[in-house]
Amino acid sequence: MDAFLSVCEDNGLVVAFALVGALVLLSGWLSKKLTRGRLQGSAIAIVLGLALAYWGGSATGGEHGLADFASLSGLSLMGGAMLRDLAIVSTAYGVDLREIKRAGLAGGLSILLGVLVSFAVGAAVAAMFGYSDAASLATIGAGAATYIVGPVTGTAVGASSDVIALSVAAGLVKSVVVMVGTPLAAPLIGLNNPKSAMAFGGLLGTTSGVAGGLAATDKRLVPYGAMTATFYTGVGCLLGPSLLYVTLRAIVGG
Repeated sequence: MDAFLSVCEDNGLVVAFALVGALVLLSGWLSKKLTRGRLQGSAIAIVLGLALAYWGGSATGGEHGLADFASLSGLSLMGGAMLRDLAIVSTAYGVDLREIKRAGLAGGLSILLGVLVSFAVGAAVAAMFGYSDAASLATIGAGAATYIVGPVTGTAVGASSDVIALSVAAGLVKSVVVMVGTPLAAPLIGLNNPKSAMAFGGLLGTTSGVAGGLAATDKRLVPYGAMTATFYTGVGCLLGPSLLYVTLRAIVGG
């Protein structure tokens, strides 16, 4: 056992990928067996990941979840800023600006409106809970857009690590709610064609949530919703630490 743990410590990133892969496989199996695919495996994986992180922090008394175990320290690198930013850049490289034209004016407006409304709601809720500085308000507001935009904005404007963590939590909650709620809301909002899927992805923006929700609704709609949701993330990363942050500073001060 000591030899095994030593190997895990020396190959932390490999162990992290193996653990996350196993968790995703388990989540997919639970999705099929327990919910017949109605609740996407990615949503289950997020919930299980949060539960394991909480348990890891409680068991070790640390602040980094499972990464506080020496044999699982690679999780801190896998979930750190470097790979996060790599994922953002790789996503951006996969986008063809010509494709957004397929969504038409409604798709473009849905992206802009979705980012602004999510940001405003998130910042308002943060203000209700006592946050008053522009950096914290902007970071939590950006997190309400997606759990990617939140950390990007928080890092850029110098928000505290606690606030950045809150922004990630807000984005994760939104993602899970969208995954679970999309199949239920689809018949009520006419979410049954590519154009409506593009508008839906642009308004909500959380790529994992939109993709998972549409997969449970109609798998043929996934590429359309995911496309505008990806643009949403890019627009949020551009506006969050720049125009929206500057606007908040003008309103509430530094």
